[in-house]
Amino acid sequence: MQYEIEIRKKAEKDLASIPKTDAQRIADAIFLLKDGLVGDIKRLSNFSPEYRLRVGSWRILFEVSKKKIIIYRILHRKEAYR
Repeated sequence: MQYEIEIRKKAEKDLASIPKTDAQRIADAIFLLKDGLVGDIKRLSNFSPEYRLRVGSWRILFEVSKKKIIIYRILHRKEAYR
């Protein structure tokens, strides 16, 4: 199933502040989501957005609605769930 990916402005700012090598790995992981929910994805309980993708020590917080993946934040694991 093909998904459309929407990256919110806050997530773009987060990605710009991440070291370049990590940012490239994160971008690759995000583009892999187009083909389906692949990677270290976990559904979060009692948290919004509902899903997280783990890339090393970074967490990509996103939501799935029909054929669209909306990425809200890209944070270090220490800050992601506060």
